Order: sequence, then C-alpha cells, then structure tokens
Amino acid sequence: MSDETPYARLSPDLVLDAVTACGLWPDGRLLALNSYENRVWQIGLEEAAPVIAKFYRPGRWSDAAILEEHSFANELADAELPVVAPKLFAGRTLLHHDGFRYALSPRHGGRAPSLESADQLEWLGRLIARMHAVGARSSFVHRGRLDRDTLIRQPMQAVLTGSLLPATLAERYRHAVERLDRLVAARFDAVGPVRSLRLHGDCHPGNVLWTDAGPHFVDLDDARMGPAVQDLWMLAHDERAMEALLEGYASMRDFDHAELALIPALRAMRQVHYAGWIAARWHDQAFPAAFPFAAEARWWEQHIADLHEQANEFEE
Repeated sequence: MSDETPYARLSPDLVLDAVTACGLWPDGRLLALNSYENRVWQIGLEEAAPVIAKFYRPGRWSDAAILEEHSFANELADAELPVVAPKLFAGRTLLHHDGFRYALSPRHGGRAPSLESADQLEWLGRLIARMHAVGARSSFVHRGRLDRDTLIRQPMQAVLTGSLLPATLAERYRHAVERLDRLVAARFDAVGPVRSLRLHGDCHPGNVLWTDAGPHFVDLDDARMGPAVQDLWMLAHDERAMEALLEGYASMRDFDHAELALIPALRAMRQVHYAGWIAARWHDQAFPAAFPFAAEARWWEQHIADLHEQANEFEE
C-alpha cells in the first residue's frame, strides 16, 4: 500500500468482506460518511441494525494508540456516558483485513445540538465534566499531548516542505507562524501549570449528535492529553454560551477558571494545524476535491493575514 494513495484499494467489496469476516451479514447497502482523516462507512446488515465501519488511516496511529482510544471509549461507556464505543469481536476491538486496520461500532444517529440553547449547553457541560472525571483516572501513554510541537511546529513543517504554499510566500508564512508560536508559548507560561487529562480532543458540534433522549459523543480519533478547557471552547460561540457550559460543568466537577486564558492559544494552534493538516494530506485524492481553495495563492495570503491577526489579538 502506497503512502501516496493510502485508500486506493479500499473498495466497497473489501469493506463488505471486512464486515463479513466479523461474522456479520451485510445486505449490500453502503453509505460513505463524511470523514477525511479516516474512511468511514455505514453498512446495512441482514436482520440487524446497521453498523459503522471505521478504517484507520495507515501510519497515523500505532496499534497501541488506537487501542488506547478504544479502551477510553469503553471506559466512558461503562461509566454510563453517551459515547459510541467500538464493538468486540473474538475479544478484539481493533480488527485487521487485507492490510487495513478497522473497527466496527453501533450506528447512532442524531442531529446537531442547538448551541443557542442554554439548557442544551448546560447538559453538554455536565456530560463533559463526567467525561473528564473518567479521563482524569489515568493517562494516555501512546496518544501524545495537545502541545505546540503537535499543533504548530509539525504542521508548519508540513506546509513548508509541501507543494501547496507558493515559494514567494514561504518566508512570510514562516514568520507569521513563528511569531504566533512565541505568543502561544508566552500565554501557556503566563497561565502556569494546569492539570492534563484524557480528553475527547476534538469536541466540536459535528462530533455531538442530539436525539430526543439527549446528546451523545462520537469520534475519539483525536483523543489526547490536555487541559479540560479544550473540550469546551469549540462548543461556545460567545461568553454567554461558555457561561452555560461552565454552569453545567461545575455542577459535576470543579473547573480551573485560569484555563479560560488558554482559549486564544488553543484557537491559534488549531488554525495553524488546519493548514498543516491539509498540506500533509494533499496526496490523498479526497483532499484536493474537498479543499480546492488550498491550491490557490490567495488562500495562503489570507491564512498568513489571519495568523497575524491572531498574534495582534494576543499582543493587545
């Protein structure tokens, strides 16, 4: 399997064969779900509810790191948290078929949460607090931390060594990222030590599905060690929303309000990482199709301007 075409052989027939290898009986219905980092399919089964098949991107995580994700998801589910956890087959959650690693999980549908609703935000705050209470029990060993090396320096190198950034913008880009990196480091130093715990890691509205029974969380693929506020800030579009989240959170678990000062740093790190992620994955044919703007010089000019704007906000 080529690193340049990681999913070239992942045909519908291979997906169905992988599900059949688990002793399940697909009925031939496949629905590709919106996922770029991995490949995710909804598979219809004969006389049973559909399952979700997640095929992991080759080379991104080690087997040990994926198993930590699965273990965390099952630990959360055992604590009666509404988290979609992988199914067990012959005592294993990480499965292998024809060179691919994959996992199967139950299908849980839902709609996007209403982030204008204080009641829903408080509900989410309570659930995230309970998730963090479980996350604080132990540490990840293989999944790394939410830090500047992972979210700034490595993405910067991916952009500078990739083919997307016009050569005429390289120094301007490097200067913008290095400037922002220094300010992010200063902000973390100013806040001081904060408690690091196992996080969802990518707790944005797309990874929360709401039903009449309430919300549930999906996709722990970015689970890492980091500060609690990481799982809150992407759900809060303004101060009132954050207040509602924290009201719910504080009813279940103490929150260190000093972490709120990290939000601009976390937002900046995510912005740098986003561009680096696209650059690092550009050889995957799904990325040029989904992010065509990244091939245009004007997008990189705007990205550089946005990084300086973030830096200006820090300095102000």
